Amino acid sequence: MSMTQHFKQKLSAVALGSAIALASGSASAYNLYNENGSELNLDIEAVVGTFSSQENYFGKAGNGSDWQEAYLKAGFSGSHQYNDTTTLYGGLNFVSSGSWGDGDPAANTDGSERRTAVEDAYLGIRSGIIDVSAGRQNITIGDGFLINGDALNVGKGTGVPGFAESRGGAYWLAGRKAFDETFWVKIGGEQGFRSDLFWFKSDNLMQDNAEMAGINVEYTNDIGTFGVMHLKGLDANQVAADRKGQTTNSVRYQGNAGVENLFLSAELVNQESGSGVDADAWYAEAGWTFADVAWSPQLSYRYTKYDDTFDSLFFGFNRGYGTWFQGEVAANYAGPFGSSATIQHVALKASPTEMLSVGALYFDFSDSTTFGSNSEGQELDIYAEWVVNDHLIISPLIGLYTPDSNNTTQTSSNDDNLYAQVIAIVPF
Repeated sequence: MSMTQHFKQKLSAVALGSAIALASGSASAYNLYNENGSELNLDIEAVVGTFSSQENYFGKAGNGSDWQEAYLKAGFSGSHQYNDTTTLYGGLNFVSSGSWGDGDPAANTDGSERRTAVEDAYLGIRSGIIDVSAGRQNITIGDGFLINGDALNVGKGTGVPGFAESRGGAYWLAGRKAFDETFWVKIGGEQGFRSDLFWFKSDNLMQDNAEMAGINVEYTNDIGTFGVMHLKGLDANQVAADRKGQTTNSVRYQGNAGVENLFLSAELVNQESGSGVDADAWYAEAGWTFADVAWSPQLSYRYTKYDDTFDSLFFGFNRGYGTWFQGEVAANYAGPFGSSATIQHVALKASPTEMLSVGALYFDFSDSTTFGSNSEGQELDIYAEWVVNDHLIISPLIGLYTPDSNNTTQTSSNDDNLYAQVIAIVPF
């Protein structure tokens, strides 16, 4: 199957998917060897982006920012099949990343970051319904509301020593997603009961170098997937959050309840910090695909509530724009950042062709005191996802962020912020 066919199937079949979210994985692999049960692949992926914001945030000086980001991920993955049920597999790759220009408008980067380092380095074995892996790798649970890899990539703009060396910038693109150390046991198949037992340790100072362990149990049938997760914080630097001793429990559902064009998703989370502070977060989402209408438009609504002290942990970009970065300006620069907010979200997406999707996202942010700053406002984002050919995916986006009069995160004024970005993904 060619890359174009791969994305053609994905874009037409996944109602709320995203070309960007689909860019990584086997689609970028070039097979070097495949004989006698052994396979070796060359994996290469390049992503570049250019960004512009008329306003800055959290005290960054100046009237707006223009900057660029890029990363190149390259390495090898392979497997060896011992028999009909047992396969040994592994991967090793590097990521080179950088930021240029002014850096992002919230001063997470200053445009001078450059770094090349090992990204994934893991080994695993699958035997029957058991899959055990260890090393540097990405761990995602559910749709990434709480855990979607260690993808917070900051640089020198934060003013905190060590950040430039530890992540290397490219804040929006987030080419580095692997946890530094992991042990992950997956049990089960695609239907019925399955579970994950996992442990990970972060080497990301912005994430407190947190060490955590958890169990995830899911049940999948024709109406959707039901899941529960228990997560325990084992250790942390205590720089940004109270994660040592933290306990997080969640229940979730995602599916169509047996109705073909319906999409439902929800998660409820209770969290107790290491010092005993209790906080909740939850969301509920419903969407409908008008399959018999031209371009098969999809309309959805989501309500999200984060308590004041809720720690959103390792959330990340998962099933498309708006998950779980709610608003390109708000989620990345202005806040709220998965804490202390009520968010209402309406999304409309359509596919004029099998290789092109267009969409509009509206967000309303209220009840927000993130980091002690009021980040209330509204945002409208309009975007496209275009699979040009086997080796190029382009996604432009224009956003309009309107802070409320009492908003305190926007540096210069309460004027509207016109924001723009263009992302190009080049799978080899």
